[in-house]
Amino acid sequence: AAEEQQQALFDKKLALEEVWIRKGIKARNVRNQGRVRALKKLREERAARRERIGSVKVELQEAERSGSLVADAKKVCYSIPRTAAEGDLRSSESAGSGDPRRTEGDRFIIRDLTTTVMRGDKIGIIGPNGCGKTTLLRLLLGELAPTSGTIRQGTKIEVAYFDQLREQLDETKTVQENVSDTNKLMINGQERHIIGYMEDFLFTPERSRSPARYLSGGERNRLLLARLFSKPSNVLVLDEPTNDLDAETLELLESLIVDYPGTVLLVSHDRAFLNEAVASTLVFEGDGVVKEYAGGYDDWLDQKRAGEAVRLEESAALSASTRSDTAASSKPVPRPRKLSFKEQRELEELPKRIDALEIEQASLHVAMAAPSFYQQDGATIAQARQRLEALQQELAVAFDRWQTLEALSQ
Repeated sequence: AAEEQQQALFDKKLALEEVWIRKGIKARNVRNQGRVRALKKLREERAARRERIGSVKVELQEAERSGSLVADAKKVCYSIPRTAAEGDLRSSESAGSGDPRRTEGDRFIIRDLTTTVMRGDKIGIIGPNGCGKTTLLRLLLGELAPTSGTIRQGTKIEVAYFDQLREQLDETKTVQENVSDTNKLMINGQERHIIGYMEDFLFTPERSRSPARYLSGGERNRLLLARLFSKPSNVLVLDEPTNDLDAETLELLESLIVDYPGTVLLVSHDRAFLNEAVASTLVFEGDGVVKEYAGGYDDWLDQKRAGEAVRLEESAALSASTRSDTAASSKPVPRPRKLSFKEQRELEELPKRIDALEIEQASLHVAMAAPSFYQQDGATIAQARQRLEALQQELAVAFDRWQTLEALSQ
């Protein structure tokens, strides 16, 4: 059983890696960095193109790391009486025992679901309104008992909900006071100045000191994000977070999810947001059937279409293959372009340049995170910010160039 579980996890990881590679995010990159670093690079490139204050770089405070397992579901079913199916699914907790096929009138919300959620997974949940997405979340988190099957939760799990703090801002306090009553706070075990932390969420020092009652809708949501990510957690649940977020806050939330060191469970209808934020999806496909797909929203559609197309292609596979071989033999095969000597030297030097830029960037981040940084004169602070922005742009250009040359060298 243990070997089967290990093989299943390996297959899942392999499928996810294939999706990332297909999107052009190489697993083999500078200093053999993994997929996470490549995603962070993409976030930095997007952030560098923004013409607004600060950089969207957030250090997230993570609680004591949970075990590698978050939830393991085996043949899970959840059903409710047909009379209750028309009401709120959340009122159906009393139906959490007995035979899932006890009457023909029961409605399956979840049917025979088997999946494993691991630490660091970024999972999107897709389905029409009322299909049971919130019920699925509650089952995975152990807040609801399955009708049949088993769900084993991991240990030391601390869950944070994005909508948990909505409408709870203190209008009489300033923006920064809604996050911390002092000028210093601990983020990931390191002391941060509140002004620097708020700048991570695109608040200027002046705006951070202004009363919360003057905030726009988008600013209020960014403030709620700042509060949320200042709290310890290792599982983040976002249930339709994009419904009332502006474009600026959506980009910020996307970056936060990519950088979040824990597990993310994301319910959303936002196609573009899911494409950028998750590594796999759980999709409701009708009659309680939930299937898992590697990648985001578009990857789900591609895999679904591919499965349907396979059945049509099989009948004509032999003749199509013959025609293809004949046509291919009559066409000249273009020779791939090789790197010039100058480009080869550039490819060899780029990792060193990227390393140097990242070291300088990290040093600057450490300096700006220190409480004493904001006790300096304004000119020094402005100069440091300008250099940080320049470093982000230089890194984006260097990384893009490295990817281009690396692709040509294959």
